[in-house]
Amino acid sequence: MCGIAGILTLRDDVAPPTIEQLSLMAGALRHRGPDEFGVYRDRRAGLSHARLSILDLVTGQQPLSNEDRTIWITFNGEVFNYVELRAELVALGHRFRTQSDTEVIVHAYESWGEHAFERFNGQWALAMWSERTRSLVIARDPLGVRPLYFCEHAGRLYFASEIKAIFAADPCIPREFDPIGFDQVFTFWTTVPPQTVFRGVVELEPGHVRTYAGARVEERRFWSPKYPTGQCAQFQGSLADAAEATRAALEQATSLRMLRTDVPVGSYLSGGLDSSFVAALALRAKGEKFCTFSIRFEDTEYDETRYQRLMAQRLGSEHREIMVSRADIARVFPDVVWHAERPILRTAPAPLLLLSALVHNAGIKVVLTGEGADEMFAGYDLFREAKVRRFWACQPTSERRPRLLERLYPYLARSPVAQRAMTRQFFGQDLSDWQSPGFGHGIRWRTTAQLRRLFSAEQRAATAERDVVRELLASLPAEFARWSPLAQDQFLEVQTLLAGYILSSQGDRMLMAHSVEGRFPFLDRDVVDLANSLPASYKLRALDEKHIIKKAAWDLVPPEIVGRKKQPYRAPDALSFLGQEALDWVADVVSEQALEEAHVFSPTLAGQLLGKCMARDDAGQFSNADNMAVVGILSTQLLHDRFVRHRPTARMSGTPATIVHMTETVLREDRGDKRSS
Repeated sequence: MCGIAGILTLRDDVAPPTIEQLSLMAGALRHRGPDEFGVYRDRRAGLSHARLSILDLVTGQQPLSNEDRTIWITFNGEVFNYVELRAELVALGHRFRTQSDTEVIVHAYESWGEHAFERFNGQWALAMWSERTRSLVIARDPLGVRPLYFCEHAGRLYFASEIKAIFAADPCIPREFDPIGFDQVFTFWTTVPPQTVFRGVVELEPGHVRTYAGARVEERRFWSPKYPTGQCAQFQGSLADAAEATRAALEQATSLRMLRTDVPVGSYLSGGLDSSFVAALALRAKGEKFCTFSIRFEDTEYDETRYQRLMAQRLGSEHREIMVSRADIARVFPDVVWHAERPILRTAPAPLLLLSALVHNAGIKVVLTGEGADEMFAGYDLFREAKVRRFWACQPTSERRPRLLERLYPYLARSPVAQRAMTRQFFGQDLSDWQSPGFGHGIRWRTTAQLRRLFSAEQRAATAERDVVRELLASLPAEFARWSPLAQDQFLEVQTLLAGYILSSQGDRMLMAHSVEGRFPFLDRDVVDLANSLPASYKLRALDEKHIIKKAAWDLVPPEIVGRKKQPYRAPDALSFLGQEALDWVADVVSEQALEEAHVFSPTLAGQLLGKCMARDDAGQFSNADNMAVVGILSTQLLHDRFVRHRPTARMSGTPATIVHMTETVLREDRGDKRSS
């Protein structure tokens, strides 16, 4: 895993990118790739690369080219089926000089063009520059595991794995908040690509490829999820057949991610089914002991130590743990926001930042995790909630049907189903719209959107003519209405939360903050296609979530874990910021002056809420709304403080290991030559 960046001049009267600019961009990404970095530039384009060496440690330096050096690539990620693709390309006459998957991508593009991306099974973002045709291609993996952003300014296109690298390239690039981005965050929990919270900065959508060729700019989707629209498109086997197929697909996916590497691979153990199953399959693939890592919490409400240790004992792994307190969360929260580059409404990423530090300090560069299982195999309570509400909507006067809701959210100290009357009122909203798109997510979106009452007059005015929910639902694919209700809910969960929050704020950003690559077997291309083809009842059987995964994992994971009630990963939220340790930075970023400068929240309303919360006894519990509001305000203000209010000085990562200069008549390559410029 790495960090990539680059600059393309869009007009003939604009100067070419400089080595200094490209080096500054790599410097901003040095946490993603601390091992070495390289740059390429010619009269029109420049590519930059910060490398985390995982595969082909000796000859895998980037930027990398084809044989005649007319196509150059900077690549972040892994294409796990590169061995098979390489064999095909060799048969077609291609010659290779490295053992890297990056070189396979270049040759695949030469043979198959943009259709090559449809053949990759992996997690990646890339930029390829053709010196011959003067065209730039940027592309991103189907599910958005790896990030990619771009921005046009003053006749140039800037692109990078993280927004901070774009800002590092040119201090004149505006750093302003985009009100629509905040409307999305305070509705969906995250921005939805291509939207970001920075005006003028665009996130390339997952599964998209974008091409710049002269004055022509084209973007197309090369992958989209497919769900059954009729019996013929659905998995035809029995439940037992499906469990066997799921087990086989996950075994292959885990083996690819465990073995296709030149460095040791570890695994996370959360205490839940997904990470336990992945770790068990990893042991079968590797055949020998490896390292596992877990988070423990001082707050017993969030702690899953018993199940983590149970699985570690079953694996015989070299197990390491980190104990996380509320003070720890408050201490690292500014760094969490710096790496996330967007507001967050939960503190859950903070312990994951601490966990990746533990992994890094253990000398491990790659970990397997269970991310994606809940989205692909219907593990969230939201899916169960939507199913009960649709069932209730068919007989809205029923007294018995809404009682099924009492089976949900048993892990919450302040569960929304704790009081029967409140349950009926809360979950009974809009039952008559049970066949409408977005019905399953409506309660979550409306509940989160209530936080917008804290917005400033400027923020509300800027978004008054926009409805982010309506815009999202208007963009749904034509076949959406033909999918099952569960498939509809799963699609929206993937579109709104998977890439932007689960894989970004909790995944890629917290891992790469400490130079650790995450690999996700549940997001393997073949696993995803299989999961999407399964009948809804195989995934959500009555109210038994991830039923098919439990069937597939029963002999590899202890029954105490397979049979336990679902407990999503969570962390202490607003309570983390009550301690004295957090007060200094909290007081600074939420001062009246800071709130006024950011223009997102009303200083009066935000101040009242924060004052009320800070005055509380920390033994109490906050409401869900207050939890999200406090974390959302703090993260927004930290984002403004770090990116807008105080612009950090861009730093280079030292001398590039590889510098490639090209002009129309001269090619010069220097390796570690400090005189190059």
